[in-house]
Amino acid sequence: MLYKNRRIKSPEDAYQLLKPFLVDSDREQLVLLTLDTKNQPTAIHTFSVGTLNSSLVHPREIMKVAVLANSASIIIAHNHPSQDPTESREDVEVTRRIDEAGKILGIELLLDHLIVCEDNFVSLKEKGHL
Repeated sequence: MLYKNRRIKSPEDAYQLLKPFLVDSDREQLVLLTLDTKNQPTAIHTFSVGTLNSSLVHPREIMKVAVLANSASIIIAHNHPSQDPTESREDVEVTRRIDEAGKILGIELLLDHLIVCEDNFVSLKEKGHL
């Protein structure tokens, strides 16, 4: 058993799983959580380490990892070192691009895209961006 919580049923479940990977960083980091057909985590990939307020990500690279990991679905998450989880225009735009790429490949991107901070998080799916 690699991860304590063996099934992701909500954005809160994903937040609790990914929070330890992201909250202590002084730079933006993006992680990719790959899931099997039962929404059980199969791997967590640190995908990008950026600057104080940005991270480089391209849908092609996300999908490459998802395909090679035999993912049925994925969740992406990144931190905001400012501890303000408000989504930026760029956060929304990259989420939509990754979602479109996933639909073409038959990988349901999101389950979600989370913005993780120490005491709270934002789910872009819950906000209607997916």
